[in-house]
Order: sequence, then structure tokens, then C-alpha cells
Amino acid sequence: MPEATGTILAFDFGLKRIGVAIGTRLGNGPLAAARPLATIFAAANDRRFSAIAALLAEWQPQRLVVGRPLNDDGSPHEMTARSERFASQLRGRFGLQVDEVDERFSSVAADAELRERGLGWKQRKAQLDAEAALIILHDWSSTHARDAA
Repeated sequence: MPEATGTILAFDFGLKRIGVAIGTRLGNGPLAAARPLATIFAAANDRRFSAIAALLAEWQPQRLVVGRPLNDDGSPHEMTARSERFASQLRGRFGLQVDEVDERFSSVAADAELRERGLGWKQRKAQLDAEAALIILHDWSSTHARDAA
């Protein structure tokens, strides 16, 4: 049975910033629409989760996606465990399904995309994490639409 149409929020987890993107999916197909949404600038967990709770209340997503950072060869590193813990905290606090996606090179691709749009370094830095979350969301959608076919 196909999944219900709904909103998905994706996160590019970092220690100081968390990028957020939003997308809408129709059934098991690809994303119907997606865009960068916000960057959460907070190192303290209580501030992060307060900001996330506000986004969840506003957008009412059916599912969350978290980028899982890995080394170039696919092996885990310190940030892998931290992002996995973040995904687990999202599951526990908000009771939503949380999928994790390989996010290798998402920030590099996001920076290249923003540079191609003609943005300077300061503008790119301000938008980089949310743009990386959008790439993570698209990667998740590509995999899940293909798996459902």
C-alpha cells in the first residue's frame, strides 16, 4: 500500500548548525516539491530541540530524514555516531519515523550549487547547511522512490 502524501523534513546535522529542508511526497513516488527551509544556529541541545519542535509543529511532517556522515571510503567516524544519536533523539522525542541517509559530499555539492548561483562566501556559508539538507532529502527520495518501484 502506498504511503500517504505528506511532508518530510531533512536535517544536515552539525555541532554548531543544523540545516533543514522540506519536501512533499505523493505516495511512494519522488518528491513533488522540495526546498531549503532553515538553519538552526545552536550548540545547546535544549535550544536545538526547541527550534526543531517549532518546525515540526508548523509543518507537521510525516517523516524525518537525517544525513549520516561517513568517510570517503564509507567507514564511520566521530560525527557518524553523533548524527546517529541525533536521529535516535528525534525518534524518541517526537515519535516520528526517522530515516538515515549517506550524506557523503552533500556539503561539497551544496557549496558548488550556491557558488554556481553566484553567491559569495558569506552568502554561501549562511545557506550551506540548509542546501546540504536539501541534497540529503533528494538523495533519500531517489533511493526510496526506486525501492518502491
